[in-house]
Amino acid sequence: MNLLPPDTPKDWPQRSLAAVWHPCTQMARAQQVPPLPMARGQGPWLFDYEGRRYFDANSSWWVNLFGHSDAALNEAIKAQLDTLPHVMLAGCTHAPAVRLAERLSARTGGALGHVFFGSDGASAVEIALKQSFHSWKNLGQLQRREFVCLQNGYHGETIGALAVTDVQIFRDAYDPLLMRAHIAPSPDARLDNEAQALQAMRELLQEHHERVAAVIVEPLVQGAAGMVMHSAAYLRGLRALTREFGVHLIADEIAVGCGRSGRFLAWEHTEPASPADWPDFILLSKGITGGTLPLSLVLSTEAVFQAFWSQDVARGFLHSHSYTGNALACAAANAVLDRFDAGLVAALADQAAALSQAFEPLRSHPRVAHWRQCGMMLAFDVRDAAAGFAERFHLAARAHELLIRPIGATVYVMPPYVIDVATADWLAQAVSRTLNDVA
Repeated sequence: MNLLPPDTPKDWPQRSLAAVWHPCTQMARAQQVPPLPMARGQGPWLFDYEGRRYFDANSSWWVNLFGHSDAALNEAIKAQLDTLPHVMLAGCTHAPAVRLAERLSARTGGALGHVFFGSDGASAVEIALKQSFHSWKNLGQLQRREFVCLQNGYHGETIGALAVTDVQIFRDAYDPLLMRAHIAPSPDARLDNEAQALQAMRELLQEHHERVAAVIVEPLVQGAAGMVMHSAAYLRGLRALTREFGVHLIADEIAVGCGRSGRFLAWEHTEPASPADWPDFILLSKGITGGTLPLSLVLSTEAVFQAFWSQDVARGFLHSHSYTGNALACAAANAVLDRFDAGLVAALADQAAALSQAFEPLRSHPRVAHWRQCGMMLAFDVRDAAAGFAERFHLAARAHELLIRPIGATVYVMPPYVIDVATADWLAQAVSRTLNDVA
């Protein structure tokens, strides 16, 4: 017997609040800010049930690359659905996973030649932390069980990932459950402190390297910190330090990979000249399927892989997810790589330039500080932002057909890769009007 109420779109927000535990939400406050009931998406736009449209300025939490309902991605998923939706990757394999792993390894020149699949960004972080520790253990260095992360860094909200996260609002409630990580100073271009940050990292590793398994970093942009940016020179210096002191380096490109920085991998901005210049691990998720299906992956070096190579099952990496290497998700990811193989990076340079030009007038706004950009990620801080600014900005933006979620006092756009001059101008004007409403 069906006891559910009829599907009336106007009832979805209240029904959602009663039945759905929404992420990153204080549910007691959600009655005042009910969720938007979305009916469909097309290109950069999301549409509610009454036909109102909203520009997806943050790419639905940074996952959407080519706009909603992209025909090529949909076709790739539909074709795979008709042949093999899923099979376990333990003892089996399939073409989409093999092709994806080979193509991603090729993008590092073979420096990272082994791909382990997960389900989401946090699971990729867990995999990398476990692989790093376990590889050292297999090499007889069990004392290497500590990790180094950066101040204000964010790597996910599972227990291991939280342990290397330094965003207090996410971490504090669970602090008693977490292992202790070393927290190194963040290189923040607003503070011009990269040299000092590298020196502090050197001093930390000098003291603790014999017990450190790995350093984890978000290359170029610390997203949840408020789009805190640093240079490729810092990353080169960090890689040199991890080589010098013999610890692993984990590049968490979950947010900044897949073209967000202007190249497919943010690490490419360091211009690696040899395999040793690449990190030991690269993590990808979010945009790898273009915002269609959950998938994450960890690329690792031959040295890490060989540390597990043994007839002893206990020395193997016995980690798994039920949907590891899901064929539908891998097919979508291959379709994403097809777009990059067809020259998307060059087009992204033009789109990033259009964004920069469109937002240039905002740099002189009296409330705007620290305007910054890295590829398709553009951000600025709002001076004298009162408590609750981010929520008020988000709500005010809805009236301007804009779906955007600031981080504290930082307003940022990370739009899908469908920007032209006219769209960039419209977006900049919508953000400017919202800022004036709120400020």
